[in-house]
Amino acid sequence: MSTPTKRIAFHTLGCKLNFSETATISRDFLHHGFEKVDYRDTADIYVLNTCSVTDNADKEARKLIRQAKRRNPDSSVAVIGCYAQLKPNDIAAIDGVDLVLGTDEKFNLLNHLDSIDLNGGTKVIQSDIDHVHKFTPSYSSGERTRSFLKIQDGCDYSCSFCTIPLARGESRSDTISNTLKVAKEIAETDANEIVITGVNIGDYGKGSKDTFFDLIQDLDRLNGIDRIRISSIEPNLLTDEIIEFCAESNKFMPHFHIPLQSGSDKILSAMRRRYNQDLYKNRVVQIKQIIPDACIGVDVIVGFPGETDDDYLDTYNFLNELDISYLHVFTYSERPNTEAIELGEIVSKEKRAERSKMLHILSDKKRRFFHDQFVGSNRPVLFENMKNGKVIGHTDNYIQVQIDGNTNLINTIKPISLIKNQGDFIDGRL
Repeated sequence: MSTPTKRIAFHTLGCKLNFSETATISRDFLHHGFEKVDYRDTADIYVLNTCSVTDNADKEARKLIRQAKRRNPDSSVAVIGCYAQLKPNDIAAIDGVDLVLGTDEKFNLLNHLDSIDLNGGTKVIQSDIDHVHKFTPSYSSGERTRSFLKIQDGCDYSCSFCTIPLARGESRSDTISNTLKVAKEIAETDANEIVITGVNIGDYGKGSKDTFFDLIQDLDRLNGIDRIRISSIEPNLLTDEIIEFCAESNKFMPHFHIPLQSGSDKILSAMRRRYNQDLYKNRVVQIKQIIPDACIGVDVIVGFPGETDDDYLDTYNFLNELDISYLHVFTYSERPNTEAIELGEIVSKEKRAERSKMLHILSDKKRRFFHDQFVGSNRPVLFENMKNGKVIGHTDNYIQVQIDGNTNLINTIKPISLIKNQGDFIDGRL
């Protein structure tokens, strides 16, 4: 009698980088005969790839672990990722967790599952992050239309609020030739778009002769992929030559995501960021001069220790005057082993919430204004899915568009007339 196929379920918290790594790990299991099921289904093994950027990410991880065990009390639960590296013993203490793997071991999950002793307590395998030097290439394959390509991992920056260097280690990447091999694998799938991702992608090639600019020039010659997007890139690493190259490229999309974190030079200094207001503004102005249609997204943190009302207003006014398209607003949360928890006066939770709300409103205004500029024009749209009877996709400059249509449009790029601004998206037609 044949042995029944084991069912495995994955869930990913956090960034695009985590999604690319989960997909790579799950492909390893599929190649070994496992059946992949949804995390909400009954599985023999549940794998949670965690994030630990905010306190909420920790809480969400705990909730998902308990949910998995309720679905199948006899299942094995493995926890990997950043939270697993930072707080392995805290996770091991959660009832139902069988295996905790740190940063250096998560890609060996398949081998470690064989060593679980369901009666012997939780197994924790974690290396000192200073000893983590290996780069493992990854790409996501869950979405048919788009793939996240991991080109870099870790970070050598020492921002005072951030745990990522503690969770992922030093900045590291593969050679350009090896990175192109992985990109060619993606090109052989159904994906039409690659999103370049990492912890600090502008740092690609550090310690070698390769640079991020060298890489994107080679990726621009990749056959089988119509679109490439650069995900978040530090303003001090976003050079004129990168901007000018993207302006000339037909493959690289007019879309940049540039973390700001604060519009106050005082707070930027306390955060140990590597730029000031002037440099950041220069990057935005440069993009808009060369690529007027470009979409520019911005990360910002509110409630950093010592952030006064005046500091916050500096941030608000700075963003209000910048020609940007949308904001990702994060509320500061205290993270153990970071310098920020020793800095300045604590901002109350109420003020943090109030400041966050104001910036969310500003983001909505920025997005609506950006969308208004393109109503009445035609843009190429890559359609991704169906929702409420409409086909949904994104323009080259990252405007979400919905039109009447059917599933035959999914994973095609079509010229679309942009008809009506609905705020978060635009109604269009073929």
